[in-house]
Amino acid sequence: MISIVIPVYNEEAGLPVLFARLYPALDALAEPYEILFIDDGSRDRSAALLREQFERRPEVTRVIILAVNAGQHMAILAGFEHCRGEIVVTLDADLQNPPEEIATLLAKMREGHDYVGSIRRRRQDNLFRTWVSKAVNRLREKTTRIKITDQGNMLRAYSRDVVEAINRCKEVATFIPALAYTFARHPAEVMTEHEERAAGESKYSLYSLIRLNFDLMTGFSLMPLQWFSMLGMLVALGSGALFVLLIARRLLLGPEVEGVFTLFALMFFLIGLALFGIGLLGEYIGRIYQQVRHRPRYLIGAILEKEQ
Repeated sequence: MISIVIPVYNEEAGLPVLFARLYPALDALAEPYEILFIDDGSRDRSAALLREQFERRPEVTRVIILAVNAGQHMAILAGFEHCRGEIVVTLDADLQNPPEEIATLLAKMREGHDYVGSIRRRRQDNLFRTWVSKAVNRLREKTTRIKITDQGNMLRAYSRDVVEAINRCKEVATFIPALAYTFARHPAEVMTEHEERAAGESKYSLYSLIRLNFDLMTGFSLMPLQWFSMLGMLVALGSGALFVLLIARRLLLGPEVEGVFTLFALMFFLIGLALFGIGLLGEYIGRIYQQVRHRPRYLIGAILEKEQ
């Protein structure tokens, strides 16, 4: 069986179009499948529309309604823990990834891969968002050694073994494609089409994207801390050399006032560096704080599915 896991958050306007394209695309595969929608605490009529769709196609449709908004990746984890397929495909509800491309991922999976990501051939995003995404991708790859060409694309396929490995992880904040990459033995990527949103607006603001990448880098690597430690060592050596130089200058040439502003500039630089380091440590400590509370990652309000 193939499982399609789709997180939904305030997608009332686009769901009818999604239904109209998704089911025919999967019916055309002539293979058993299930579609698992996870409503992530939507405040519009998304949950009602999902309930209506379940009543229309109960044999292939399942719906999990979360009690409160938990975030896209926690919603997908809820889907992973309840899906039944040997191959699991994640898909956004906004139709920027055409459902017809699911067949492309399945074909690649059957070549022997256990994880298949997708790369958007022609991104339908503005130039600034595209540039920022590429820059962050390069930084993330250097930091974590995780090679995902297009990390912002949710159209991905996972084997049952990879999904089970992800389910055994109890992290309260994670990035699923990167986590899957660390467990996959034979990962691959394919080119897929990309379209404009069918309706509604993106749920990811610039702050959300920055926050996501901070989580990604601090959740999968200690390199930021190592970089900062090395930078601190270099600054300390430089500061020590400057101190010796100033003492020698004072002994040889006498006191002077002209260097006061240079010293102020150096002091502000060191203070800024210290504050950056405190913030970086705070990222890691914050992750530890979230983890040790042992709060549930998501709360399920209802599950709609046909009795087996």
